[in-house]
Amino acid sequence: MLLIPAIDLRGGRCVRLLQGRFDAETVYATDPIEILGRYRALGAKLIHVVDLDGARAGSQGNREAISRLAAADAQVAIQVGGGVRSRQVADELLALGVARVVVGSIAVTQPDEVAAWLRDLGPERIVLAFDVRLDAGCTPRLATHGWEQQTEASLWDAVERYLPHGLRHVLCTDVARDGALSGPNVALYAEAVRRFPGVEWQASGGVSTADDLHALAATGVASVISGRALLEGRLNAEELVPFLPAA
Repeated sequence: MLLIPAIDLRGGRCVRLLQGRFDAETVYATDPIEILGRYRALGAKLIHVVDLDGARAGSQGNREAISRLAAADAQVAIQVGGGVRSRQVADELLALGVARVVVGSIAVTQPDEVAAWLRDLGPERIVLAFDVRLDAGCTPRLATHGWEQQTEASLWDAVERYLPHGLRHVLCTDVARDGALSGPNVALYAEAVRRFPGVEWQASGGVSTADDLHALAATGVASVISGRALLEGRLNAEELVPFLPAA
């Protein structure tokens, strides 16, 4: 399992939101290149970048910062999401040197459109990001538009719809765990892998300790995204060695 450090951008700064709430923001750096350098020093080869302004407004709000991150280090690839709601934006990000485009809300609202992106751009260039909240029956229901809109669609139905189009990479965030350092929803990811073993699952939300990383690795997910725990130094370099190939 690979650890993918996260950089969330808002107004060009590296921040974290608690459970997706824009009124619960912590600023970790005014220059995200500083954070990229810290992650590179740990041994990271892939960084997950989220344009929070884009996720909320539906348009790219941190393009300059993303361009700088993409060009900063040839040894570090980035995948970028947040506000990717048109093929033009996806193409522009790839042209900047982004390795993968992370597609969220539109994957829920316009599945035919996104299926065409998978076919045209290739499954290695597209990550579908499904953000979920568990309902009373523990079914993961999809949230969209910066987590501000809740739907009745299930994660399982969404993944099933895209499999015939070559879907390979899925990022799943448990909104209730995101930024809370409360531990990941291990049962959710174990069930995801059980249902769809051919998908490269990226788990996100709740990681705070090395034990959390080992628990997720045991589920069979391909990778895990962590932001706050790394930004606050809750995971030390020695603990990260098994999950960072260059460490």
